Amino acid sequence: MRNYIGAEVHRPGVGRVLNGAADADLQNLRVYAHDAVELLRNEIADGSLAEVRLWFPDPWHKKRHNKRRIVQPEFVSLIARKLAPGGLFHLATDWMPYAEHMFDVMEAAVEFKNELGPRVIAPRPEWRIETHFERRGLKLGHEVADLLYRRV
Repeated sequence: MRNYIGAEVHRPGVGRVLNGAADADLQNLRVYAHDAVELLRNEIADGSLAEVRLWFPDPWHKKRHNKRRIVQPEFVSLIARKLAPGGLFHLATDWMPYAEHMFDVMEAAVEFKNELGPRVIAPRPEWRIETHFERRGLKLGHEVADLLYRRV
C-alpha cells in the first residue's frame, strides 16, 4: 500500500480533503494544513519520496507576479533532494504560459528528465483525478498540460 501526504494552506480545502478521506475510510493519507515548501524543507527526509504531485498551482498570470510561482529553480532543487532516484515529479496546469515556464525550469534542472522527451506534454494519466481548477480551466477553453519528470 502506498502512503500519501498532502499539504495545503487553504483551510477549507484541508477540511474538504479530510471529509473525503473519512468518507472513503482512507487509512494511508496524512494532511498538513501548512506550507508545502516548509513541510518539504523541514519534515521530509532526503530521498524518501517516490512521487511529488503539483497539480494546478497558482499561475500568477501577471508578469510582475511571475516570481511568485512555486515552480522556480530553488523549489525544483528541493523536490530533487526529496525524491528517490527514479521518483516522479508530476506537474499539471491549465495555463499554457505557466506550462512554458515549467518547461523552462524543469529542462534546466539536471536532476530531472522528461519521460516523453524535452518539452513534451504527456497525455493525462488515467489515474489523475479531474480537479476543480482543471474543470474551471476547461470550461474557459484552456488546454491542460501534464508534465512528467523523472529524478535521474
